[in-house]
Amino acid sequence: MPSLNPAYADVLELLTLVPDGDEAAVAAVRERDAQLTKPAGSLGAMEGLVEYLARWQGRAHPRLDNPMVTIFAGNHGVTDQGVSAFPREVTAQMVANFTNGGAAISQICALHEINLRVFELALELPTGDITQEAALDDKMCAATIAYGMEAVAGKPDLICLGEMGIGNTTVAAAIYAALFGGTGADWVGRGTGVDDAGLARKADAVDRALARHAGELDHPLAILARLGGREIAAMLGALLAARHQKVPVIVDGFVATSAAAIAYAVNPDAIAHCVFAHQSAEHGHARALEAMEQTGLLHLGMRLGEGTGAALAAVLAKTALHLHNNMATFQSAAVSGREG
Repeated sequence: MPSLNPAYADVLELLTLVPDGDEAAVAAVRERDAQLTKPAGSLGAMEGLVEYLARWQGRAHPRLDNPMVTIFAGNHGVTDQGVSAFPREVTAQMVANFTNGGAAISQICALHEINLRVFELALELPTGDITQEAALDDKMCAATIAYGMEAVAGKPDLICLGEMGIGNTTVAAAIYAALFGGTGADWVGRGTGVDDAGLARKADAVDRALARHAGELDHPLAILARLGGREIAAMLGALLAARHQKVPVIVDGFVATSAAAIAYAVNPDAIAHCVFAHQSAEHGHARALEAMEQTGLLHLGMRLGEGTGAALAAVLAKTALHLHNNMATFQSAAVSGREG
């Protein structure tokens, strides 16, 4: 990798020296699964979710006593380019809606007993307009990554990464283009519902940002600072701290995945503890997942953000773990096992 600002030294070390998963815990899960009253493999990906929890919690008996959805909220200077159907003030208004229980994610979490935490990231101070200047300077970017690491302070046993930020599908598209190649048109989608003219403005803003910062996009963390946002940097920090604290991570959609893409570009193994909740309706999301050799667990045509897809994947994980722990075994149910 090219040389980096020293501000990133700790981040780079944590991304590079990541702990392995616990394969003995996976073996224990598989041993119990083989005894349950069902044909082997018949629960498909649900069985894989329990193995995933065991591997990255380091527990032969994984838990979901404290699953958490974290929403990181930030504002973006690029909204001055007319890239969103909504004004920047909506970010703070939606943060209040999360807290007051009125948002989709609030209702999902309340229904399924998932903790919800919202982190506001200097909403009164939008990032720089990426078509004209860097989104963040390196010290601020590194500090925001460090702030995101605090998301695991409540000792969750599963963390779901979500975000809120008017304009952030544009900056995510710029990150993907810088990491994986292509033009703005290859990566932008309709986001909050822009019309054709708005979509063209988004693609143009990405192209201008790539041109403006062309000489400074030589490292994934530099790409994050020049083109990203506070919520994306904080999600990277949360993802990173989770790996080192043995907390599995479920990544939401198009924007949240861009944080994982930064980690992947530094060290592909740095996202091994992540499940990608769903494939967003944003067309660039499928392309980003493919670039990282990942697949979305769900395909529901969603593009809301705010961690909704990740929360639904957490519901599946809770269900999978409940089945694993509470189904009868062939012996306890006096059911004959498979012959031969």
